[in-house]
Amino acid sequence: MKKTKDFLRARVEEDLASGKYEEIITRFPPEPNGFPHIGHAKSIYINFGIAHDYNGRCNLRMDDTNPTTEDPIYVEALKDAVTWLGYRWDGEVRYTSDYFERLYDYAVELIRMGKAYVDSVDEETMRLNRGTVTEAGKRSQYAERSIEENLDLFARMKAGEFSDGEHVLRARIDMAAANMKMRDPLLYRIRNVAHYRAGDAWHIYPMYDFAHCLSDYIEGVTHSICTLEFENNREVYDWVIDTLGLEPPRPYQHEFARLNINYTVMSKRKLLELVNTHNVSGWDDPRLPTIAGLRRRGYTPGSIRNFCEQIGVSKANSTVDVSQLEFAIRDDLNPRAPRVMCVLDPLKVTITNYEGTEEIEASYYPHDVPMEGSRKLPFSREIYIDRADFSEHPPKGYFRLTPDQPVRLKHAYIITCDEVIKDAEGTIVEIKAHYHPDSRSGSDTSGIRVKSAIQWVEATSAKPVEVRLYDRLYAAEAPQGMEDLNPDSLRIIPEALIEPAVITEQPDERYQFEREGYFYRDPVDSTDAKSVFNRIVTLKDSWGKKQKAPAQPSKPQPKKEQIDGEVVPMNAEEQARFDRYTDAMGLGSEVANTLARDEKLASFFDAALVGTDTSTGLATIVANIVANDVARQIKLSEGDALPFTPTHIAQLARMVDAETISSKIAKEVFEIMATEGGDPEQIVAEKGWRQISDPAEIAPIIDEVIAANPDNLAKYQAGNTRLMGFFVGQVLKATGGKANPKIVNQLVAEKLE
Repeated sequence: MKKTKDFLRARVEEDLASGKYEEIITRFPPEPNGFPHIGHAKSIYINFGIAHDYNGRCNLRMDDTNPTTEDPIYVEALKDAVTWLGYRWDGEVRYTSDYFERLYDYAVELIRMGKAYVDSVDEETMRLNRGTVTEAGKRSQYAERSIEENLDLFARMKAGEFSDGEHVLRARIDMAAANMKMRDPLLYRIRNVAHYRAGDAWHIYPMYDFAHCLSDYIEGVTHSICTLEFENNREVYDWVIDTLGLEPPRPYQHEFARLNINYTVMSKRKLLELVNTHNVSGWDDPRLPTIAGLRRRGYTPGSIRNFCEQIGVSKANSTVDVSQLEFAIRDDLNPRAPRVMCVLDPLKVTITNYEGTEEIEASYYPHDVPMEGSRKLPFSREIYIDRADFSEHPPKGYFRLTPDQPVRLKHAYIITCDEVIKDAEGTIVEIKAHYHPDSRSGSDTSGIRVKSAIQWVEATSAKPVEVRLYDRLYAAEAPQGMEDLNPDSLRIIPEALIEPAVITEQPDERYQFEREGYFYRDPVDSTDAKSVFNRIVTLKDSWGKKQKAPAQPSKPQPKKEQIDGEVVPMNAEEQARFDRYTDAMGLGSEVANTLARDEKLASFFDAALVGTDTSTGLATIVANIVANDVARQIKLSEGDALPFTPTHIAQLARMVDAETISSKIAKEVFEIMATEGGDPEQIVAEKGWRQISDPAEIAPIIDEVIAANPDNLAKYQAGNTRLMGFFVGQVLKATGGKANPKIVNQLVAEKLE
């Protein structure tokens, strides 16, 4: 199904209709000099989306032509971002550095044609000779060098005979051009720096304008889609391809407006500054707009894709309100995030007339959410409520617990305050109250009227958790620098208390903490001993400048106590499946609920587990694949037979469980199975995707790489630690990208010590 037809898709359809191209090929070509951010997500969404919509292909290419800033860590971050967002690039990851020899040959051809020359003026002179927007530039005196002299100098530049900045290669175009990009632009510059993939083989590196268009041509790209900042570069793009007389079909550049968001910075330089000055904890700090930061905070791939679709594609630069991004994640989570109780500022309540313990069945979802599921809440005479839910001297309109006003404990009973206990400083440390036995939620016959229900946790079963309340990193709508940082962008609550069911659920679950917002278990800092929860977003936009007035009813309505919603019960067969999935297999309630209520999915899942010990973790892997990927494919197939079988899914899960492949590769294998069919083990074998994670297998390769590069080893030992990236890159290259990057980094660091 096509997306709304923006101007880029309209152009693609015109080109297909005219026969200009037989197949659409796009590319996402980031420079690996930082972690990708939400702006890159928009480019990923556009390039991969167009390729998908028109049955084309999209390449992932690292624009790695500046060895002074690039690093394999950034390569992995970019690959991870594309995969996490749900896209799959065509073939292997491509690198501009793969084309260095061909690009050099193209440059030599331009020199032979008299269309390029080696310039030797200093940087300041070159700047002055360029002219202004109202005055023509002046061509360098070195432009008169002969073709033979230019060829000789360029070859010596490549051989490393000159220092940085001593010479450059320039195109000979027009020093009077209105577009100043056309005033003899640079094609190559000297950089006597090791490249993380090419090592010391090169001492010259191509400029973006030269490398980009030719890399597109080499890869057969049809539509080179980039942001408006490169609009003036388009003439150079066309000049290089046209001057070289390259055979059609050739690529053309098309520009769209880049993504700008208020209260946010998108500049890689500024993001790197934040990281290096430790104003944030790293590239994956949940306050950053990086994909890694958004992911760690708890944003979902679907919410980011929906955000990109909502903001659309335009030709005019504008600034998007960050509340649109926040709306996208709220909209994504509201129908499916389980509602749970977490007390951020605990205040002890002793219910003096309650004896014993009980478990209260409580729904995870309100009545207006089409999801089902529940958990058991322990209840006893000692509980904790949030300190904000009690006021000894309440202001007008305060409807929670006071010395004179009872309140309902959500899902449980109504309590009335009897006594307020304070410490020597006058701080309230405990509330003594009594409960009304006939007021239990769902069967209340007490006749007591209360105006609100508050959250609580049972004292002995509640789990201590750290809660991180994230807010916008900048206080200024259009931040300029560090002075605009929001000092309240992070507030840490070290000892909040959460209901026990949350800790036993799946780690990738998102929750709505009642009244507090949506939260996600931090995948980095959480441990078995203690969980850390990040606030993804508040329940509503508290930064909005304009507040909409609440809709007024046609006539006054009585205020109502919050009433728990009724859940449509499972039938006996569904309930039996649910119990088996959760009790015998240990599946999380959400996945179990999805499978149990869908007979087709349940049958597929059960068939995939035939002959398998269902009490192992393999059942969970199969369940997640079936509940997410298989369910989506069944919906897309519209009743047609699936190109894979339950046995294939079981094989795929076993490879993940055995760490033969990573979960990311499993996603790629499934996409091939979904589109082309085939045995997953055969696909992995044909693609060579088996992950090498055995240190004993990787270590000899590292030794060979180190032995083959004694000069770089000496430079590293002399203090050039940037060469760490070179050695890692060479090992990954030697293994065809199959080695586990984390293990490679660890082993290389150990070997170089």
